[in-house]
Amino acid sequence: MKLLIKNGRVIDPKNGIDQQLDIFVNNGLIKKIGENINLENVDRVIDASGKIVCPGFIDIHVHLRDPGYQYKEEIASGSRAAAAGGFTTICCMPNTKPVIDNASVAAYVRQMAAKTAVVNVWPIGAITKNQGGEEITEMADLIAAGCIAVSDDGKPVEKAELMRNALEYARMFHLPVLSHCEDRSLAADGQMHEGYFSTIYGFKGIPTAAEEVMVSRDIILAGLTGGHVHICHISSKGTVDLIRKAKAQGINVTCEVTPHHLTLTDEAVGSYDTNTKVNPPLRSAEHIKALLEGIKDGTIDCIATDHAPHELESKDCEYNYASFGISGLETAIPLIMSLVGKHFDLNKMVSLFTTGPASVMGLNKGSLEIGGAADITIIDPKKSKTVDPGSFYSKGKNTPYAGRKLKGWPYMTIVNGKVKAEDGRIIEE
Repeated sequence: MKLLIKNGRVIDPKNGIDQQLDIFVNNGLIKKIGENINLENVDRVIDASGKIVCPGFIDIHVHLRDPGYQYKEEIASGSRAAAAGGFTTICCMPNTKPVIDNASVAAYVRQMAAKTAVVNVWPIGAITKNQGGEEITEMADLIAAGCIAVSDDGKPVEKAELMRNALEYARMFHLPVLSHCEDRSLAADGQMHEGYFSTIYGFKGIPTAAEEVMVSRDIILAGLTGGHVHICHISSKGTVDLIRKAKAQGINVTCEVTPHHLTLTDEAVGSYDTNTKVNPPLRSAEHIKALLEGIKDGTIDCIATDHAPHELESKDCEYNYASFGISGLETAIPLIMSLVGKHFDLNKMVSLFTTGPASVMGLNKGSLEIGGAADITIIDPKKSKTVDPGSFYSKGKNTPYAGRKLKGWPYMTIVNGKVKAEDGRIIEE
């Protein structure tokens, strides 16, 4: 298929592009980028006037729930949620049933993605067998089956010696180790951020120390081993400070932050809406300020949704019994667009979804290259829409943003030169 994208503001942080340009796509590849490209015999001309044309957005922290929990999400539904949300590439976490801790399960995910997904899907293998925290997985086998990182996300690797060995083993393959930093003895039975509002609302709190103790440990181990540790879903000022200092020391540490940790405080829990229950918890305003500072100064490498879809029964219950997690793929872009101009510029925003995650995971993605795959995200910065979870492609309708009017939605998602989503609707072949 031949596509010609005209008159858009093309932003490609890797190549230093920010200007009005046209892009010609043929047979799934970018063939030309320039001014006033006029061609005959194209299949479609896309008028991107007033819109932002970017490299395809990447989300490196997604829970697709397949295999084992398809009642929460499937690879097909999750990938459609990603496309509707403006993402062309997603990386899925291994806390499935069975866990992605061996080549056969990883191969299953790749095969199902090839059959049913509408975006690029890369599996992340487990650090330990069955996420049990006792024995390291065969990482070489996982890589051979298509895994591009390892993580026990959802569960911390509690034994320091095992984490050290995992970092050393992963380093042999230049594999990032994605760490869920949580000291369970400090977080035990906590429901929300420990602070003023947990006292007011009557919930047991989760202190920032529960995150920071493990972040500190894993930074020390990364320094010891030379391995690449990536800290998932950071949420506290202390964590930002620790990572900033570690990077200054040359330690191989990267990190991500979620849209909900940038846009909601712990005060939101006062609604007792279980959709505000997430791990790590929503923090207070001082922590959001520190996270935004971490974005501005480059401490934070990328934004990831930690898309955690749940069936209704997991959330339609008392707060103490509700599952942790937010369905985040379909609201991420407008949420972050709401911060553009106030806390950082558009180029920074695009880099957080493109070059940042691509660099963390070692993906040959995140830029617009002549001859490269035509993965393109187009955003309409003027489009306003009210969040309606009933219209989500994800099976998970668990969002705390229901009813909120947001501006700056994805207009089109192009994967390998094919339009997969347009104006929030999936285009089925």
